[in-house]
Amino acid sequence: MQPPPELDIVEPTLASAASRERGGGAELAKPRASVTLEDVAREANVHYSTVSRALDPQKAFRVSEATRTRVQAIARRLGYLPDVMASGLKRGRSQTVAVVVGDLTNPNVAPVLRGIAAGLEPRGLMPLICETHDDSERLEQILNLLLSRRIDAILLSSATMRDGSLLRKIRGHNVPLVLAVQNCPGVRLPLCAYDDFLGGRLAAQHLLALGHRRLAQLRGPMDITSCRDRAIGFSKTVEAAGATEITVDGEAPTGSVEDGRRLMRKVLDRRRALPTAIFNHHDLMAIGALKLAREYGLRCPDDISFVGYHDLPGIDEVVPPLTSIRLPREELGRVAAEMMLERLASNERPVVQRRLTPTLVVRGSTAAPPRTRRG
Repeated sequence: MQPPPELDIVEPTLASAASRERGGGAELAKPRASVTLEDVAREANVHYSTVSRALDPQKAFRVSEATRTRVQAIARRLGYLPDVMASGLKRGRSQTVAVVVGDLTNPNVAPVLRGIAAGLEPRGLMPLICETHDDSERLEQILNLLLSRRIDAILLSSATMRDGSLLRKIRGHNVPLVLAVQNCPGVRLPLCAYDDFLGGRLAAQHLLALGHRRLAQLRGPMDITSCRDRAIGFSKTVEAAGATEITVDGEAPTGSVEDGRRLMRKVLDRRRALPTAIFNHHDLMAIGALKLAREYGLRCPDDISFVGYHDLPGIDEVVPPLTSIRLPREELGRVAAEMMLERLASNERPVVQRRLTPTLVVRGSTAAPPRTRRG
């Protein structure tokens, strides 16, 4: 049994003040006496219970706006800091929600985390960010460690289709658990995800409308529901149109530029006719595939079109600018946070699964295939 991992945590850091003397090193300033609720109440000339409600995000609505604003201003001026641990003990909560992600270097993660924080922090909840490195064994270790620390709830965005038994075990601890981005079929849990089936269909419909009849897709890992769904959406739409999908063996484990180059090489090394359009499961894969096609002497979009996925910042600066499927990442984080708040209020609520709608953003990397283009 391996020892539990150290949690990769992203949270605010409070720096203590330091005073410096000439000719000497840094010396920590002497802490001043803690400011209490009673101190704030005395300064505001109200009962301390009023101060308690005014400074509690979940109870502030019980205090008039004028009193609430005045009390909060006085608390800031005096430097009052709430005792979160004491408050948590009274409520039986830590006021902390664990947010478990697969890879913090993934550019899709940051906007989701921003949306989650925007939804949780106004309610006095701190998101504790944990990273699994896309490893199921590490996911299990982290979840067990979080349960041992009596976390209030878990928002999980790194589940794979292999993690069903683990999630059923975690659900048995009656800790609110919400899935975000990735689903786990066979486990009935609240879910907020993108409609990736629609995303794959939008990519196929765009290319078919341009006149492409020989298409291919460079796929992400098929044990991830988002990639599986966009693959199915693309394939079914191509098949329904009577067009041909050229199968590309292999998957892209990380959705990287290198993955795109590797899979695109399999396409270009074929001895049979090439596809005239490629759907990539990630924008970075599309960039790698596009660069390799250029090395082989193909022009985009004159000879071959490319569609990416996620609509990452900066892909409009690629040459040519990349057509992509845009996902509402920050909105997903906010909606997932709202669902988590509902579970915290009552973990017995009916299980709800929500899917957010992607959109197609057309740029210069897609055009009609050579044989249908005039001139």
